[in-house]
Amino acid sequence: MLAIYKRELRSYFQSMVGPVFIAFLIAFTGIYFMAYNLMSGYPYFSYTLSGSLIVFIVGIPLITMRSFSEERKNKTDQLLLTAPVSLGKIVMGKYLAMVTVIAIPNVIFCIFPLIIKSQGTAYLTVDYISIAVFFLLGCVYAAIGMFLSSLTESQIIAFISTFGILLVLYLWDGILSMLPSSAISGLVGILIVVTIVAFYVWHMTGNAVISGAIEVIGAAASIIVFVVKQELYENLLTNLLGRLALANVFTDITENSIVDVTGIALYLSIIAVFVFLTIQSIQKRRWS
Repeated sequence: MLAIYKRELRSYFQSMVGPVFIAFLIAFTGIYFMAYNLMSGYPYFSYTLSGSLIVFIVGIPLITMRSFSEERKNKTDQLLLTAPVSLGKIVMGKYLAMVTVIAIPNVIFCIFPLIIKSQGTAYLTVDYISIAVFFLLGCVYAAIGMFLSSLTESQIIAFISTFGILLVLYLWDGILSMLPSSAISGLVGILIVVTIVAFYVWHMTGNAVISGAIEVIGAAASIIVFVVKQELYENLLTNLLGRLALANVFTDITENSIVDVTGIALYLSIIAVFVFLTIQSIQKRRWS
């Protein structure tokens, strides 16, 4: 795993992807820092950092798009799949290289609250927690992008799909406000989720019996619950999908100085899920 990590990390800086991402994120944040903290005298660096979330939407796909799609396109993935290293270590080596690139500007950001402190009042605890959560959010986005990159050999498709999903997640609160709150809409939403799960199982296993059973059992259970206790489905879409507003965990810190421990646990869970899905995606290609 260490050899793969070093190889991937080196490739980010040899191709200029890493330096461009780091420089742009620091420069973008620096502009906000100058405007809000130094010129306007706002004491919270966390508020400044919230303006840099938009950089992740473009920058993270740039980092992740080549992780596995380039290997497939150049046929070098065959070397990885036949290497005497487990798939888990291969995926983790690549993922940790991405995390390192994301971590570098965040380490530099740790200097900014000290600059504010030298000029007057500063809230170091809130600022450093916000930097840590900002970094963790970047790791979540990287895990999602890595999984999407493992599904295609086109870097363009990997970039566009990752960019699209991250943009939707960024605008998630506004999208949720347009969803209906009726019980029937909640049932339809659950049936759609069941169908997506069944389709993914079929895509990964090729077993129509298992995926069909998941579809039938899931749909039947959802309908039975709807008939027995319909009120459970009211506002279900908003309540269920509201947790996907991932940026809210970070903005709660920047706007209200509230640390949501469950939100941080959600971040770690999403990272674990998408790393696992990436491993399964590559495993499927190995056996097929």
